[in-house]
Amino acid sequence: MTITACCHDVVRRLWRLLVTPYEPDEAFTGFHERDVVQEEPRARVTVAVPSAAESRRLFGVDVAKQGIQPVWLRIENRSNASLRLQAVNIDPRYFTPLEAAAASHFSIGKRLSAFGAMGWLFYYPLLLVAPLKMLTAWRANGRMDGVFRRLGFRLVPIRSGESAEGFVFTTVDLGTKVVRIRLVPLEPLRESIGRLLHTPGVPGHDEPPVDMTFTVPVPGIAADYLDRDFAVIRPPDTVEPCEADQLVQQLEAMPQATTNANGSRTGDPANLVVVGDFDTLLGAFAARWDESETISLATCWKTVKAFLLGSNYRYSPVSALFLFGRSQDIALQRTRHTINERIHLRLWLTPLSFQGKAVWVGQVSRDIGVRFTTKAWNLTTHRIDPDVDESRDYVMEDLLTAGWVTAAGYVGGIGACTPQSPRRNLTGDPFFTDGKRAVILVAARRMG
Repeated sequence: MTITACCHDVVRRLWRLLVTPYEPDEAFTGFHERDVVQEEPRARVTVAVPSAAESRRLFGVDVAKQGIQPVWLRIENRSNASLRLQAVNIDPRYFTPLEAAAASHFSIGKRLSAFGAMGWLFYYPLLLVAPLKMLTAWRANGRMDGVFRRLGFRLVPIRSGESAEGFVFTTVDLGTKVVRIRLVPLEPLRESIGRLLHTPGVPGHDEPPVDMTFTVPVPGIAADYLDRDFAVIRPPDTVEPCEADQLVQQLEAMPQATTNANGSRTGDPANLVVVGDFDTLLGAFAARWDESETISLATCWKTVKAFLLGSNYRYSPVSALFLFGRSQDIALQRTRHTINERIHLRLWLTPLSFQGKAVWVGQVSRDIGVRFTTKAWNLTTHRIDPDVDESRDYVMEDLLTAGWVTAAGYVGGIGACTPQSPRRNLTGDPFFTDGKRAVILVAARRMG
């Protein structure tokens, strides 16, 4: 670098300290590499979700820090009626473009804090630059409002043969985001009033709404299943198709409980079976359950912080349990207020196939606290609710309520034990059960 270029760089950096820079890149389209498309005779819909870094580049500010996740939509109306997007169906807590912009606005306090603690030793010089920072922040915020409005999806009717595109500003989900699109057909006002007059209390359009459910990948976490090659775990030539009666027999012959790494001790019951291909399964769970990150120094540190602060960490790693000689293929969780209150769900892919779909055996339990133990390297473990049947049935009820179940029932499992004579898992927690496994056939798409 020449001396002149070096001087220019120093001046540029000093200038950026004195003002409030705002540099969005509205033309950025890299996230479209992950576009997901669905179509039917009445509409064609494209959905993509930028990562936190991509959103920062697009909008010029870190919207993810404000809990905001832009979802890009393109809707092509192929019907004879106008269609209107119901954004509340995507996220009941969605942000309007100007609301998202306001949450991301620059403030003079934030900009002055960029000088650091030593800068406040020179308080009076800071007062000299404060007006410039305030002025440029005010101008940047005005520009920001314009960017968010231009890129936002306008919630107005899309006329027949036309299209609309833009971002809906939702709350943050990582790993996999479920986006439910509902397009409501609209009829001309004259017809709508006439219908109301002739059939009081039953306004509306004869056409049903257009409903689509998207399962969209979102970069940002290292989900544990990403290092699994399901084609290696379950080679096509080893798949065992089953009829209904055969399936019941095969499931009852599956391992009854999880084990430690070398298989010398048994632990929690394998109390769940889910039938469905990976993408379908992930779509069914993703709207209400969170994926789990792999164990690393970074994720361990996040877990420790959440534990010490009593806070939540939606994607906290899940400890390994073993079935078929390997740790879980997928781990999902539902958290409550803190990291100590979670429902853990682990799934293992089996060689079985039913109606052309993969069969997974799982283990589910509910964390209700933390206790000390000598059986874990960190001398602590989560204490589970000993009524493991409640956790098993919760999964079934949750998917039934969400409209993702075509059939459900029970088969034999580990065998019954009572609260008076419980079994114990690998860390010594007691559990009792009726001894059955819940079996859930996941629907190919959400029903209702």
